[in-house]
Amino acid sequence: MTASASQTSESPRRWRALVLIASAELLAMSLWFSGSAVAPALRAEWGLSESGGAWLTLAVQLGFVVGTLVSALGNLPDVLSARRLFAASALLGAIANAGVAFAARGPASGMTLRFATGFFLAGVYPPGMKIMASWFRRGRGLALGILVGGISLGKAFPYLVNALGSERWRVNVLAVSGFAVLGGALVLFFVEDGPFAAPAARFDFGQIAKVFANRGVRLADFGYFGHMWELYAMWTWFPVFARESFAARGLARPALAEMIAFLVIGAGFVGCILAGLAADRVGRTVVTSVAMALSGACCVLIGFLFGGSPWLLLAVAAVWGASIVADSAQFSACVTELADPPYVGTALTVQTCIGFLLTMASIELVPRLVQAVGWRWAFASLAPGPFVGILAMLRLRRLPEAAQIAQGRR
Repeated sequence: MTASASQTSESPRRWRALVLIASAELLAMSLWFSGSAVAPALRAEWGLSESGGAWLTLAVQLGFVVGTLVSALGNLPDVLSARRLFAASALLGAIANAGVAFAARGPASGMTLRFATGFFLAGVYPPGMKIMASWFRRGRGLALGILVGGISLGKAFPYLVNALGSERWRVNVLAVSGFAVLGGALVLFFVEDGPFAAPAARFDFGQIAKVFANRGVRLADFGYFGHMWELYAMWTWFPVFARESFAARGLARPALAEMIAFLVIGAGFVGCILAGLAADRVGRTVVTSVAMALSGACCVLIGFLFGGSPWLLLAVAAVWGASIVADSAQFSACVTELADPPYVGTALTVQTCIGFLLTMASIELVPRLVQAVGWRWAFASLAPGPFVGILAMLRLRRLPEAAQIAQGRR
């Protein structure tokens, strides 16, 4: 990542680090949808409407946005040890999440604790990507693809816990908190910084402005923003869509809908790995553009399958689940290759901060459209995001800066 680092040979321990960091991200990021997975029970107990239940996710998104903003302003992933920041944040996020089971007795306390969970997860996601990038120069797209794939599985994991675990939602929430603590411990005690790690940076309040002054990083960010407009709205509302679609078909089986939600969101793990392999060989801008074109087509098509064949719905949704997140790691990989090396952590944090801020609008938009036009057209509102993302990545492909991406594979 620095001139001297570029002369460093690839470490044979990088694959061990990859497995450990990806596993830790899976376990820690399972906190994200811990509340959404038990939303039916919480709506019944707290008297929430369907749109009110969406705030179980929106509160996490908002907390994450605030957390990443604080982290970016303070250059925390670059000034502090990324490993210690990851471990401490996973622990604090687990405590906040456990508080929903122990202390929350209504929407106000529940949403506050979900906000805190998201705030602390800001110290898990970007630092994890920074640690991973320090281990890989070649094959970074695949490595970050596996990492983000682990995050996808982690966010699907609460649905699996809810489908197979206890009938008492508090037990399931506490189980997810336990997994997050384990994830933090893995990074703290078993992972080291890689050979391409930049030295600790000095605090620089102006780094946020410098991130956007970098033309290559700016375009990679706009690609990411278009991707994020679609991603979290799909992850939030597809489980609800599946439940209601099965009910309309006369298949009122909540456990089946939960399992399908896990499979569809978890399909992103496969998509991320395949995209990472392809991006390191044919180029990141090509792979991200293809993934966004495919996911954009799926979000237009999926509504027409509402109330129809569960198997056809699952097939299209699995393609959507795999493609919608397949490109995510490649936007981050572009930032690690194009940003100022000592402040890669800050650049990644700025990217995620704005991207997650956009998700709050799209998550709120979908249920309003469901009320207005039904499920057939609601998800189609997400298609402009990948369209804008494709334009940004094709523009980046034509710039001289693109030669720095994936050892010249644009």
